[in-house]
Amino acid sequence: MNWEQIRGNWDQAKGTLKEQWSKLTDDDLAMIDGQRDKLIGRLQELYGISKEEANERVDKSE
Repeated sequence: MNWEQIRGNWDQAKGTLKEQWSKLTDDDLAMIDGQRDKLIGRLQELYGISKEEANERVDKSE
């Protein structure tokens, strides 16, 4: 699934993201609201990973 599809099905995608990234809260997902750059930034903060690593891991999960 590409990011445009994820944004279009955001309510469904939130559950999948919470399974893959257990530190994401409902508030985080509400703030992210389907925006990939916000997801990447929040993952960097929560998991202490680089932007490149966050991008790669999100790409793999699409």
